[in-house]
Amino acid sequence: MKKFRPQPGFVVQAYRFALDPNTTQEHALRSHCGAARAAYNWAVGWVTASWWQRRAEKSYGIPEEQLTQWRPWSLPSLRKAFNQAKHTDLRFASWWGENSKEAYNTGLANAAAAFDNYAKSRQGKRRGRAMGMPCFKSKRKARLSCRFTTGTIRPDADGRHVTLPRLGTIRTHEPTVKLLARVQTGTARILSATVRHERGRWFVSLQTEVKRDLEHVARPDVAVGIDLGVKTLAVMADSTGEIRTVPNPGHYDRARQQLRRASRVVSRRQGPDQRTGQKPSKRWEKANATRNRVHHRVANLREDALHKLTTAVTADYGTVVVEDLNVAGILRNRRLARRIADAGFGEIRRQLTYKTRQRHATRIMVADRWYPSSKTCSGCSTVKAKLPLHIRTYKCDACGLVADRDDNAALNLAALAAAAATGTGVAGDQDTAPAVPKPRGADHKTRTTRPRRKAEAGRAGGATLPHQRQTETRDRTQAEALTFW
Repeated sequence: MKKFRPQPGFVVQAYRFALDPNTTQEHALRSHCGAARAAYNWAVGWVTASWWQRRAEKSYGIPEEQLTQWRPWSLPSLRKAFNQAKHTDLRFASWWGENSKEAYNTGLANAAAAFDNYAKSRQGKRRGRAMGMPCFKSKRKARLSCRFTTGTIRPDADGRHVTLPRLGTIRTHEPTVKLLARVQTGTARILSATVRHERGRWFVSLQTEVKRDLEHVARPDVAVGIDLGVKTLAVMADSTGEIRTVPNPGHYDRARQQLRRASRVVSRRQGPDQRTGQKPSKRWEKANATRNRVHHRVANLREDALHKLTTAVTADYGTVVVEDLNVAGILRNRRLARRIADAGFGEIRRQLTYKTRQRHATRIMVADRWYPSSKTCSGCSTVKAKLPLHIRTYKCDACGLVADRDDNAALNLAALAAAAATGTGVAGDQDTAPAVPKPRGADHKTRTTRPRRKAEAGRAGGATLPHQRQTETRDRTQAEALTFW
């Protein structure tokens, strides 16, 4: 399927509004989302049935040319097969007409994408971890979501309602005047609408093609380096030497006592039990909803704070330098996982990336993951061999510089922007860069092979044989310290 591309000068942007549906409308919303889940499960079962049939036939010795044909999983093929089956299949025949066709198309499109991802992952054409075969969605666990691409999709003229296909006019929790003004002036065109239930509320996300001109930043010639942390959320040092500190709000830590009390109340109620089929009591559902509201409030506060931070950064500086942090790996540390997840390192990086591309005339630069920003002296560029995490003050043995560890790292990140522009320093050419001392290869990450504890066949105690011993691996040097986005 051909990918949609916006017109020159336009960008694809989503306007998200919370909904206030009445009882009838909420029942219709849940029915549409359930229809999407049912169509997805039908598509997964219809495609995989041929897989299992072929496997059974092979076990009987049937030759390859006589096996059951593979069932295609492209979206047009799934649509054609589902339109034929919905009239006769007892799972759909009595109620499929109650919902919009877009509900079933949502499930079929998700199934087609899931099979495509699985096939590309098996063929090595998809990045990331290996994708498993698509499986059925549980009615209890599946997220309620439905997408509309055709029909009447518009914000109403009063600025407090939206109209969706088959669902009718639904009141919004907040005004839609910003999108309405753009639609009326012709600078925005609605492409699709997605309704979703999350954080205890219904939301509608209107995907639009919006005309947007890049906004000029306040200081286009100034670069800023951002060093993220737990105790201090962000330390920002610009190329002029100014250092700004953003404290970590710690929304989750503030709500932990309230969450502890709410969880204690939930544990004292009669909850669900899948093993015995026990259903939750009304008091358990009420207590669980109270606990969820605390979680939702923490998530909303965190999202609001991160948006304000990233918007202020992209609107003020011409160049933003950030670190390429391995957030997934850091979260494996059980001592820091809760605080790092509460800080939202990955979300800060994501928001900075799209806001610098679409909103402001700003460029973002990503330092190499193994660039020693904390170990490098911001005054003389001397690299320390070791700098444990508990040492919060950087002391240079060469020039005598004494600075806060985070401030020193932020200054080094800001200096990378100038180094990349002039072709000197850590990020410049290796031939023209001045010699920088690197004791013990401090600019590399060395991984050592640990002996296996579990004994294997042919090996005493799981020891690695000499000809099978892995050498130490060294990653990219400082000459590859930047990635332009």
